[in-house]
Amino acid sequence: MKVKDGIIGLVVGAALGVPVEFYSREDLKKYPVTGMKSYGTYRKPAGTWSDDTSLTIATRASIVNKKGIDYTDIIEEFIEWQRNDKYSQENTFDIGLTTREALNNYTGLNPICGMAGNGNNGNGSLMRILPLAFINNIDYETIENVSSITHRHKRARIACVLYIEIAKSMLNNSNLSIREHVQNASAKIIEYYEDSYELIHFKRIFDDDYSKGVSSTGYVVYTLEAVIYCLENMDNYKDAVLKAVNLGEDTDTVAAICGGLAGIYYGFDEIPIIGLIRFVKLKPYLIYVKNTR
Repeated sequence: MKVKDGIIGLVVGAALGVPVEFYSREDLKKYPVTGMKSYGTYRKPAGTWSDDTSLTIATRASIVNKKGIDYTDIIEEFIEWQRNDKYSQENTFDIGLTTREALNNYTGLNPICGMAGNGNNGNGSLMRILPLAFINNIDYETIENVSSITHRHKRARIACVLYIEIAKSMLNNSNLSIREHVQNASAKIIEYYEDSYELIHFKRIFDDDYSKGVSSTGYVVYTLEAVIYCLENMDNYKDAVLKAVNLGEDTDTVAAICGGLAGIYYGFDEIPIIGLIRFVKLKPYLIYVKNTR
């Protein structure tokens, strides 16, 4: 399975978006991102990664080290990142409010301690869930539980399951279009969650209807819509992630989530690596992202 393709695709997308996080779409239309930039929002060197990458690598590391899903180990890896900068290049400079609250609430007992209110439907679990796509026969309950470590609302959990299903379709059916992969995944979600009112929030994805445009805020459904919109309207990795970045707002996360799928779909060799993510800094973590086919 294409582990490296997806994870590196995510990392590069996130790094492209870090310098312009919170920039408006209007500003990025005037001064679009065309490659790796320095400084910007957090005044970091070009290729710096943020929480999207750190938590994705932490999740992947736990899966590799524990040879499967261990919820306690995953949250403890997250806390090592939050408190001790593990999986960061230098220091932890960006963490979502819902994620922060969940990690701070962990007492060493129940690791499924994410927030479940309507206000906790950010994309903080969606941005780190990709490593589960590379586990054979992963079930929906497990995906939901890994989301629930920080984001426990049903909507956030369904978004994670839908994303993994899209990734799984790409891994298993290389001859389909992006839209066909989304349709495959949507059909499974509609059938499995047929009694859930939450499906109404995903209707634009199911109907492939973005006629009113897409938003790129941190709301989990808007993020997933924006990602699919970018993938469906571009025909290569580079253009897809740059389109995601130039939507503005939550640039690093939208581009990371887009980059993960684009990496799987187009392959590692299609990911531009000039100036890539301060590559030497990534090397200690490559053990967790080697391709296994």
